[in-house]
Amino acid sequence: DGQPVVNLTWNEAVDFCNWLSAQEGLDPAYVKAGAEWKLASPVGNGYRLPTEAEWEFAARYDGTAATLRYPWGGSLPVAPNSGNYADSAARYTLDVTLPDYTDGYAVSVAPGKFPANALGLFDLGGNVAEWVNDWYSAAPLDSDATLIDPAGPASGKEHVLKGSSFRSATITELRLAYRDGASEPRVDLGFRVARYASK
Repeated sequence: DGQPVVNLTWNEAVDFCNWLSAQEGLDPAYVKAGAEWKLASPVGNGYRLPTEAEWEFAARYDGTAATLRYPWGGSLPVAPNSGNYADSAARYTLDVTLPDYTDGYAVSVAPGKFPANALGLFDLGGNVAEWVNDWYSAAPLDSDATLIDPAGPASGKEHVLKGSSFRSATITELRLAYRDGASEPRVDLGFRVARYASK
């Protein structure tokens, strides 16, 4: 019961957001458009998955600006007690691990076992990666375009996942800017909820 929820699809995460909204008497954030879920327009006050931009800002925020490169700071090596990554405890189950880092957990752990970030959020790096709202696209944006709180492409085949997990050990995966696309559940992929602040 204390473990993060994993092995669920993006649609199941969205279903949970709408269920939680209903439990609290809030408007659902997602509506069906044919066979696909999409954000309601306007979104309203219900629970939803964070956008990729929101997730990354919250993860990279250092108390002043969104400048962190890694959850523990700006450079390697991984700082002690900074998160649940593919450490020496996982060396018998994973091909790639961090040989000089020990967090004591070979798989996921209850949220909040490691220090929170500057916004009081736990496990934005390590433990489980997270579904976010956006569709995944590898196409670069127009370099002259200035986007404010972008919500990603209008459609796609995979959704973005953010954050490293207990299976992550590469420099790329440990960076807070790391992103990937997925369409299927994984044992190291969960979600967190967000909603717009009420006025």
